[in-house]
Amino acid sequence: MSDTIQHFLLVFDHGVGQLIRTEEYGGDADSALAAYASTEAEFGARRDIEVVLIGSDSLATVRRTHANYFEGTVPVSKYLAGI
Repeated sequence: MSDTIQHFLLVFDHGVGQLIRTEEYGGDADSALAAYASTEAEFGARRDIEVVLIGSDSLATVRRTHANYFEGTVPVSKYLAGI
């Protein structure tokens, strides 16, 4: 485990049900925020694309805490909406 918060940018495509981009920025919060803003602008008009910036101790932790992005379970949520 790292004592410094690591920054991870995830881009999930709900249309195909998979993570299409994972970028690591280490402890560089400024670069991570700039990349997040740029990626949001890149996909801003696409409602099926989700851009997420996560701070954690490691990518392994992110894979556990946000497993839905890595295991492909996010698309199921659209079927559960309104239940």
